[in-house]
Order: sequence, then C-alpha cells, then structure tokens
Amino acid sequence: MNNKVISLAEAVDMIPDGATIMYGGFLGCGSAHHIIAALAESGKKNLTLIGNDCGMATGPNGEEFYGVAKLVHNHQVKEVVATHVGMTPDVATQGMVDKTLEVNLIPQGSLAEMIRAGGAGLGGVLTPTGVGTIVEDSPYCLGRQLIDGKKYLLMKALTADVAIVNAHTVDTFGNMWYKGTTRNFNVVAATAAKLVICEADNLVEVGAIEPENVVTSGAFINYIVDGGKL
Repeated sequence: MNNKVISLAEAVDMIPDGATIMYGGFLGCGSAHHIIAALAESGKKNLTLIGNDCGMATGPNGEEFYGVAKLVHNHQVKEVVATHVGMTPDVATQGMVDKTLEVNLIPQGSLAEMIRAGGAGLGGVLTPTGVGTIVEDSPYCLGRQLIDGKKYLLMKALTADVAIVNAHTVDTFGNMWYKGTTRNFNVVAATAAKLVICEADNLVEVGAIEPENVVTSGAFINYIVDGGKL
C-alpha cells in the first residue's frame, strides 16, 4: 500500500487546534464527510474555515448538520471565510447574536480566485466585484486600484494550514477524478495548503485512472483516507 494512505484517526491527529482549514464542497456536495465528522468528534477548537459555504443544517437525507455545519454547531470554529452561509443558521446565531464567531463573506468568484492565487504563489487578485460595497470593509480586501480608468479591489490571496478535499476516484498516488459537479472548490483548495488530505470515495491503484481524466494531480496530495472502507 502506498505510504500516502493513512487512517481516519491519523488524518485528524494531523490537524491541530487553531488550524486554518480549506475544504472542498458546495453545500456538502463534494465534501470529505468522514474526515469532517471525525474532526467534529475530536473536539479540536479555534479553527478557521475557508470554503464556499458552511454545509447545511439539514442534509439531503434528513441528517443533522451536514458537512462543516457540524464543526460550527460544536463551537469548534472561531472564523469563517465563505461566500454563502444561509443554510447554516448557527453561523448567523454565533456571528451576529452571540458574537463568538467571526464571519467574513466574500463574493464566490473572488473567493475561488483568491484561493487559486494562493496556490499559485501570487499576492492577490484584482477584481471589480464588490467595488463600493461592504466587501471593501473586509480584512481580506487590501484596497482599491485604478487601472485604465476602472476601479478594482485588490483581494488578498488565501492559503491554509490544511486542505481537506474529496473525489469520487483517487489512486494511491493521490491522482483525483471527480464525478459530476463535486470538483467545485476541491480543485483550488488542493493547491493552496501546506498539508493536503484527500478522502477517496473509491481508492484504486495507480494506472486505473486514465491520465487525461486526472483533474487534480497526486503531486498536490500529501495523504489519502480510504473513505470507501469507512
């Protein structure tokens, strides 16, 4: 077995208190559910989450706290950087009522580009999105730039301590193939963290995925959890 393959417990042990975690998924679609659930049970705290959303209070099969909503509900998160949190009421309660959670909302396309820039080693992203809005008040906005007479915002590139990603089929080197729309934020998140842990729905041997079908190279993946056997 390739030495990238580790147990679920080993994966969670690698994530310390206070970690900044980037994750894939769109309302839980394409999220690493087993790793997230184990992290929720671990009691790890003071986490910063960077992703499209915070999962959902109720999952597609009626389950409670779908995806990273588990972490928010457990008060394990100190800050959220996301684009949409309306499906997780705990974010509003903790952020606006209890004042125990810092919530930074970023336009979706900007967030994707900020993560991509972080993975590419760039310092930021210039975008016209958000000019003249509360986006300019975000700690992740570095100010305005005027280019050829047009106003842009300079948005900070984003990186993380850990990225938790997921794919339908992953080989033992970490090459990833995504089914349907599950690639979403997984693709950029896998490039922008110091430690990248992939949860494989189906773990296969190297060569089982045609080279032209590899979306995320195993070169980005440090460790793999075989989610299909959990």
